[in-house]
Amino acid sequence: MSLLRTALHDRTFVCVMEFVPKPSAERFAAMQAIMDRRQLCGWPLTVAIGDRVASALDLSPLDALDSFATPLPALPHFSGKNRERHDLLAQLQRMQASGQEQLLILTGDRLPGHQPGERPVRYLESVAALQIARQAGPHLLLGAALNPFKYREEEGGAQYCKAEKKLAAGADFLTLQLGFDAGKHHEALQWMQRQAQPKPLLACLMSLTHGRAAMLEHVAGVTVTPSMLDMLEAEAAVSKTYAQARSVDRLALQIIGVKLMGYAGVHLSGIHALEQLVTLEARLEHWQNRLHTLEQWAPEWAASWQMPGLPAVTFHPPEGNWRLGESRSNASFKEKARYHLLHGAHALLFSRDNWLSKTFGWAVRQPLWATATGARVLHRLERSAKRPLVGCDTCGRCRLEDTLYICPETCPKGLANGPCGGTTLNRCEFGDRECIHSVKYRTAVAVRQTAVLTQRLIPCISAESRHQSSWPVWFDAAQLQHSAPSSIGPMLRQDASVKAGSSNPGKKRSSEALAETG
Repeated sequence: MSLLRTALHDRTFVCVMEFVPKPSAERFAAMQAIMDRRQLCGWPLTVAIGDRVASALDLSPLDALDSFATPLPALPHFSGKNRERHDLLAQLQRMQASGQEQLLILTGDRLPGHQPGERPVRYLESVAALQIARQAGPHLLLGAALNPFKYREEEGGAQYCKAEKKLAAGADFLTLQLGFDAGKHHEALQWMQRQAQPKPLLACLMSLTHGRAAMLEHVAGVTVTPSMLDMLEAEAAVSKTYAQARSVDRLALQIIGVKLMGYAGVHLSGIHALEQLVTLEARLEHWQNRLHTLEQWAPEWAASWQMPGLPAVTFHPPEGNWRLGESRSNASFKEKARYHLLHGAHALLFSRDNWLSKTFGWAVRQPLWATATGARVLHRLERSAKRPLVGCDTCGRCRLEDTLYICPETCPKGLANGPCGGTTLNRCEFGDRECIHSVKYRTAVAVRQTAVLTQRLIPCISAESRHQSSWPVWFDAAQLQHSAPSSIGPMLRQDASVKAGSSNPGKKRSSEALAETG
């Protein structure tokens, strides 16, 4: 049994050290020295190896693991950005050959250089990837991400809805996004404890200086407020040494806090040298001897964010402070009317049980459309009909019924099951639009269809099916089951069982892996 699996099983607090693989012998040697300690304050240490954090040319997690001088207990990552199903299966096959049995699956952040309006870059999103990995390796320890640091209902609610899908798809634990809001850490833990089968949570933490905070302001999905920046700047004005000591002390306090809350462990980022670990350990030992309850911890945590002459720090942005359980979303008349109009049109043409739908289904399954020319004509017809209405990119296996008629192809990452972690106050990570999953959540609440957001696990779209008509597939039940490549057939059948109402027992971000959104 792996170190991480054993710790989670035995409920032993565990420390996961973030490592971003870069071609630097010094960097590898420094992490090797850290891991040779084997523990932090008696808590077991393992290393998490980031994937495609800077670019697709980064050293792969498994190559990085092979580059250490001695074998290490490790949690490799898999980032789905600009990847297909076969990429994940190849990594799983290599993991099996090397005896690796755990994986943290992330959708991934924005691909560097990708701009809105350019050729779409599709992502193997985490829910579908979890289904694939769980099917390929029932024995694997699988993790996924959750970003609870959201301050508008739509983006926060959509995050938790997608997290439910991740649990159903097979996640054994969740790692939180990097964050400093203790209230949100508590909120995420309460949410998990309400699940039918609660899973362990890891908190992603790092020491925060003014320099790091200024950088994090521009990282999608990480919240650094103006009052936080003001306090950190005041620390830096005293001296660099003073600011550094305070940042390490806060990190120690935050680790103690999440441990007292009931977190299974921490995912530590930004520690690159053994000296940093030793300094942190000293502060942890200091506070562990003094703080034994959350009531004792809370005032010390608050004091660590105070400087003379400055107002109290707030961890939520000035524009929003939503908390789980509050209901503020309000779909517009246009959004509700759009849903009802498209739902009605779908019932007429695609229900498969009225005369108009049966006639339409008969027409699009004629042999004419199976010819090369006929297929091109039908594809263009579908695209011209649906693109003005929903932004359709004719993925070949339409999912509009499962997404409240908001086309997932209009997401810059093509995500169907829910948002990534990169939104800010409902805005897409790309910055040019509202996140479509915020719109979907708001619509679902208004039309009482929120179950769709948590219960329908939508399979990934294979590259082979794209840019062809989905209509014949929709109307041919046998084709729906068997026409896709055999490798995704079981996923389609599993998704069908979810839609039919059967249960689906699915049994981080960090300083440099900050872009790893879920």
